[in-house]
Amino acid sequence: MGSVVVAGTRGVASRQQSISESRWRDPRRYLWLLGLVIPLTPFLAWLGVHLFGLGLFWAAGGIVMLVVIPIVDLVVGADRTNPPDEAMADLENDRYYRWCTYLYLPLQYAGLLVACYAWTTAPMAGAERFAMATTAGIVAGVGINAAHELGHKRPKHERWLAKIALAQSFYGHFYVEHNHGHHLRVATPEDPATARYGESFWAFLPRTVFGGIRSAWRYEKARLARRGRRTWSVRNDVLNAWAMSVVLFAALLVGYGWSIAPWLALQAVFGVVFLEAVNYLEHYGLLRRKLDDGRYERVAPRHSWNSDHVCSNAFLYQLQRHSDHHANPLRRYQTLRSMRDAPQLPAGYAVLVIVAVIPPLWRRVMDPRLLAHYDGNLSRANVHPSLVGK
Repeated sequence: MGSVVVAGTRGVASRQQSISESRWRDPRRYLWLLGLVIPLTPFLAWLGVHLFGLGLFWAAGGIVMLVVIPIVDLVVGADRTNPPDEAMADLENDRYYRWCTYLYLPLQYAGLLVACYAWTTAPMAGAERFAMATTAGIVAGVGINAAHELGHKRPKHERWLAKIALAQSFYGHFYVEHNHGHHLRVATPEDPATARYGESFWAFLPRTVFGGIRSAWRYEKARLARRGRRTWSVRNDVLNAWAMSVVLFAALLVGYGWSIAPWLALQAVFGVVFLEAVNYLEHYGLLRRKLDDGRYERVAPRHSWNSDHVCSNAFLYQLQRHSDHHANPLRRYQTLRSMRDAPQLPAGYAVLVIVAVIPPLWRRVMDPRLLAHYDGNLSRANVHPSLVGK
């Protein structure tokens, strides 16, 4: 009789646990809509200038990304909680989260049109046009992040949306290189998108840009050759992604005139610099051990820097939970977990992008953390060749 009672009690407890788990709701569910604020910043810039008459508002993108978000991160702090395992499948399949990324694209391009309109019609001085280019560049840079989220997924339409998001920054090869280059070589000296200990951002920038282009081209050339197809064809994912940018830029130049050309180019540069500054900080100095057979060990949480700051994660589709992303590239952003044994950044990406472009400040902030991560043994780190043996 006692065993029956115990079994019944366990059954009730199990049902109660199941009911509790089925009622779990994502406490950040509506925070993900904050990601849509960034592509709205060209509109906010226009509104701010016309309401207050201050040209400073043309830099609304930079103000939101590099001032507002860091302040909110400082106030709100970090949150390392994860969804329960039992809720992961439903969370992954909830289409609401996909629309939070899909909607970025129409707003991104509407904002680009606003920027072009402002450059050609608003009474702007050169500094104000430059400020608007920074705003459009922030939108493009975060657009690369939206492309990053979409480009990892299996549905073809999401992969095409990734290429569309990349067109504004003329960085379509990222779609190929990130998935088929960076994810294979991450945290190794062979990866152009992994920064080395002692390497400044400004030395890293040309290495990652040109190295990424070369890597993407080699991959596409080999892929098409295996299929018996020509390299120079519309099936080349580097070429068809770049073609989208050519068509976009040509249409804008026809529609708004050649006067927007320098600002259009500048905003693309800003978008790339923002993206590559994020790449710089994500794996700085981290190294996968080479095994006896010459291969590298599997990617582990310790090979990516993480940040669980709530606000910047909401704006960047949880990119800062980077260790789980590398362990599970197909996992959607809302289900990415905080990894307890991953090295932690001292702030969110919005702050550290600023720190990264100031090399002495970066080394003062991050080098001690890298040394602590490796217990002071730099032979375990990914060290810049100029510092090897020192």
